[in-house]
Amino acid sequence: MNRLSLEKRTQIIGLLVEGNSLRATSRLAGVSINTVTKLLVDIGTACQKYHDEHVRNLSSKKVQCDEIWSFVYAKEKNLPEDMRGKFGLGSVWTWTALDSDSKLMISWLVGNRDAEYAYMFMQDVASRLKFRIQLTTDGFRPYLEAVEQTFGANIDYAQLIKLYGPSLEGETRYSPAQCNGASKNVVMGHPKKEDVSTSHVERQNLTMRMSMRRFTRLTNAFSKKIENHAHAIALHFMYYNFVRIHKTLRVTPAMEAGITNKLWSLEDLALLI
Repeated sequence: MNRLSLEKRTQIIGLLVEGNSLRATSRLAGVSINTVTKLLVDIGTACQKYHDEHVRNLSSKKVQCDEIWSFVYAKEKNLPEDMRGKFGLGSVWTWTALDSDSKLMISWLVGNRDAEYAYMFMQDVASRLKFRIQLTTDGFRPYLEAVEQTFGANIDYAQLIKLYGPSLEGETRYSPAQCNGASKNVVMGHPKKEDVSTSHVERQNLTMRMSMRRFTRLTNAFSKKIENHAHAIALHFMYYNFVRIHKTLRVTPAMEAGITNKLWSLEDLALLI
């Protein structure tokens, strides 16, 4: 079986992490879409494995969590009747946990937005931390039980609950409703009120939508299979953590967090497979 050269793998990965769709990458790199898809699966699997093995024992102090919506195969309202309710079809959520100081993406989980996934997500976040943290989430209720079951009393936890006005209609209906304020609710421990924020992780949501074509709104470049959706996300976060220099930090989040002292290149990513 023919194997892509390191140079060609690096080129394809570079095109993918800069927001190109699979078909656009196929055209620009001069390879078949099946080749691009196969490489995405291989590099996504390798990125997830590397993250699970090396992003551990973190000294994070402040962590922000959020969920970002996307869809696979079709939007919920457009799914055929025989496909409704099946996992990985329709609405799919990506849970994210960001270190507020180093901007490192500590953990992510692709799945449903419910209590079961909230618990699995918190279990993974906790497994990567060394010390007691201050945690901020939005007001999604399943977080309450998931955090308590995972951390017990060994956490300073608060929820930031934003208050929105009525939904927008007409030409502006794709913009979010106006935020009229927010309340900071202490759930357990002694979180510092000035550090109760989800701004950094919400900014990461924008980075995801700008850097992965399948997350862009009003596009036909959506994911057709949840497995490939997860592979694309793993590649994105590996690139974000280890390769892309953060403009404020002037180093990568992985370097700021002390995971590595090396600035990775796209070629280093390609060498994972």
